[in-house]
Amino acid sequence: MTRPRALALPAMPESALARLGEVADLAEVPARPSLGFTDEQLADLVIETGATVLITDGDQVRTSVLALPLDVVAVMGPTTSVDLALAAEYGVTVLHAADRDPESVAELTLALMFAVSRNIVAADREVRQGRVGKVPPAQRHRGRRLSGRTLGVVGLGRVGRAVRWRCEGLGMRVITCDPFVPEATHTLPGLLAEADVVSLHVPLTGETRGFFGYPEFGAMRPGSIYLNTSRGALHDLTALVDALRQGQVGGAGLDHFEGEWLDPAHPLTRLPNVVLTPRLGGATGESREELAGMLVEDIARLLRGERPAHACVPALPFA
Repeated sequence: MTRPRALALPAMPESALARLGEVADLAEVPARPSLGFTDEQLADLVIETGATVLITDGDQVRTSVLALPLDVVAVMGPTTSVDLALAAEYGVTVLHAADRDPESVAELTLALMFAVSRNIVAADREVRQGRVGKVPPAQRHRGRRLSGRTLGVVGLGRVGRAVRWRCEGLGMRVITCDPFVPEATHTLPGLLAEADVVSLHVPLTGETRGFFGYPEFGAMRPGSIYLNTSRGALHDLTALVDALRQGQVGGAGLDHFEGEWLDPAHPLTRLPNVVLTPRLGGATGESREELAGMLVEDIARLLRGERPAHACVPALPFA
C-alpha cells in the first residue's frame, strides 16, 4: 500500500514533524509567501509534490485545492482561509485543533493591558532614540495603576475565565458579561458603564461580527481601556479610532485585524495610545507544540480509518 504524502506548510515543532513522518512521507516545502499561498498556487504545489495530506495556516484552500484528491486538510490557525462548505461538498475532511491554549491568550491580554496602561511602548521607543524632553519622563508617561480598577470581561469562555482569575490576583475587581453563562454578573450596558478596562473574548460568528461599534464605544467610561485578543471583525475599527481620538476610549490593545493585516497607513497606527500585535495570542512554544501534536495525532487516526477528535468538516461517517 502506498504511503500518504504530507505537505506541511507552516513551521512545525520537530516532535510533530517526527510523528508525522511515522505515518506519511514528508514533501519538501518551498519558500512560503509572507501572506501565504493563493488557492491556485497551492493547488499547483499539491500536484507537484503529490501530497494527499495538507497542513496549512492562513493559505487559501478553496476550489482549486479542494478539487484535488486530498485525504485531509489540517489547519493550524483560524479556518477562515478554508472554504468549509465546499470541503464538505467535495468530501474532504478538515481538521482543526480548536482548543487553542487559553492560558497563552490570557497572558497576552494582560501584557497588552499593562503596555497600554503604563505607556510602555512609547517609553521604550523614547529610551532607544535617546530623547530628552523638558517634561520629566515620569510625567510624560504617567500611567494608571490597575490594582483597585474594574475589569469588564465580555465573553466568559476558557480565555475569559483565564483572564478573570489572573486579574483578580492583581487586585482588580472583575465583572463579566455573557448571555450564555449563568454566572456572568452583568449585562453589556451595565458592564460598559462600570469597567475601567473592557476585554473582549467573544467568538466570531455572523451575529457577533461588528459586535462593538459606535454605541458600545460611546457607552464605555471616558478614558477606559479597550482590549481585543479575539478577532478583528468583532469591532468597527473606524468607530474605535474615532473613540480614541475623542478620548472616549483612553487606550486600546489589539492582537487581531480583519485578514490578520493592518495597512501601515491606517489612522490606528498613528495613535500613541494604542498597542498593536500581529496575532500573538497563541504564539508560544508550548501552544505550538500542543496544537501541532493534536493535529498530527488526528491525521494519524484518520489515516488508520479511525474517527479524528477535531474534525470541523467530517468527509464521511467514521467507524
